[in-house]
This record gives sequence, C-alpha cells and structure tokens, in this order.
Amino acid sequence: MFEIIEEVPAPDPNRVAEIDAALAEVRAELLRAIAKFPPFNSAHEGYAVLAEEVDELWDDVKRDFAQGQRAEAVQVAAMAVRFVTDLGGKSA
Repeated sequence: MFEIIEEVPAPDPNRVAEIDAALAEVRAELLRAIAKFPPFNSAHEGYAVLAEEVDELWDDVKRDFAQGQRAEAVQVAAMAVRFVTDLGGKSA
C-alpha cells in the first residue's frame, strides 16, 4: 500500500527526547482535563474548545510571552487529542 521513495535518516536523539518530553506534557494536560471536564458532546463543542485554546495561544504570541505560548500550545495539543478520542468518527 505504501511505497518508500527514499530512506529517512534517524532523528537526532536529543530531538527525540524533546518530543517525548513535550508529549508527556500533553498527556498530563489531557488527563487533567478529562478528570475535570466531561467529554465533548459534539464536534461543534470540540471545535469551539480548540478555537478558544488557539485564541489564547495567539494572545500570548502577540504579547511575546514565551512561557504562556508553551503552556497554551500544550493545551491546544491536548484538546486536539481529546477531540480525536472523545469524538472519533462522530459528526456534529
């Protein structure tokens, strides 16, 4: 089904460690949100939550607030995963 066109070099181990750490942050944020809030009721609700998090990220980008940008980006990623896991293939 898939054809490998070219070999992809192995990523830098330091970069892999950074990715693993970021994914651990996203996982922790997702589990916190699951414990605190009920599942999304619809794709519309999931989209609205994601849009709100992206807006908050944008606010921190405009303020050049690096710490806030990271925290909001983690929340965006966590809510994107929540959208996938709460709604799967459900429609609006």
